[in-house]
Amino acid sequence: MLKRGVYAAGMSVLNKDLTLNVEATISHAENLIKNGLHGCFFFGSTGMSQLISKNEKMELISKISTHKLRKQFFLGTGCNSLNENIELIKYASEFGFNTILLMQSAYYSGNSDEGVFEFYKRIILACPKIKIVIYNFEKLSGYLFSVEAITKLVESFPKNIIGVKDSSYNLYEKLKIKNFLIFPGSEAKLLKGLELKCSGCVSAVCNSTHSLARKVFDDFENKTPQSKNDQLIGVRQSFDQAGNLISALHTYHSIKNENYKNILPPLTLLSEEKKKELIEKLNKLKFTGEKNLAA
Repeated sequence: MLKRGVYAAGMSVLNKDLTLNVEATISHAENLIKNGLHGCFFFGSTGMSQLISKNEKMELISKISTHKLRKQFFLGTGCNSLNENIELIKYASEFGFNTILLMQSAYYSGNSDEGVFEFYKRIILACPKIKIVIYNFEKLSGYLFSVEAITKLVESFPKNIIGVKDSSYNLYEKLKIKNFLIFPGSEAKLLKGLELKCSGCVSAVCNSTHSLARKVFDDFENKTPQSKNDQLIGVRQSFDQAGNLISALHTYHSIKNENYKNILPPLTLLSEEKKKELIEKLNKLKFTGEKNLAA
């Protein structure tokens, strides 16, 4: 069951032939949880979900179904096709995974509120047990959720629409729905979000800042003075400034584990110049990597 906390939008680890390394991807997520995170989402945008085949996703789902941390594992779909979304969600539900991070089709721009509502409606009607965390990320999907659009979905499907990951940051300060999970998509917004009664965060860079982000979360929960939030924000900003987050994260993690050099085209690793800039910024922040950084 998804609850308040700090979660990673987990990375996918690939083999040299660019197929999904299922065991290494699971191990990566396991290490994140061991080092402080409340859970991990597989196959969000950070996990290159749009570029990974449905069969590979299904293989990972079957593998994590018996994992000791399965209750802390959650799924995205990364599918554009309505029917493929439904097929993958039904497959996941057979293994007891019903909480899904779900973005509407991320190809066509200019989608209407009515069209997006219909997308979620059809998935819910086909998969009535689903618990949806809406993925609000205009940069990728070409559609920006409004407070009104979210509210209509929740009012229409109160048992199914349980939360939102807000990576466009236009909702987390304004959305006020009882018993509704709100996760900003950046740990730079974590403390501010918690102060506004958000639920935590689901973030790409938590693949690297896991224990640091958990410290900020725990200090807030325990009403302890914050000592790490400025560093956490600085680290996030350093990754943001490096360019594509997937490229930056794979480059950073590949320093300790060469498996992370494997990345699906058209994505690439950072240039040597960009890599050097990122490391220099992180060193200035006294952030030199956390324990068990890579699987």
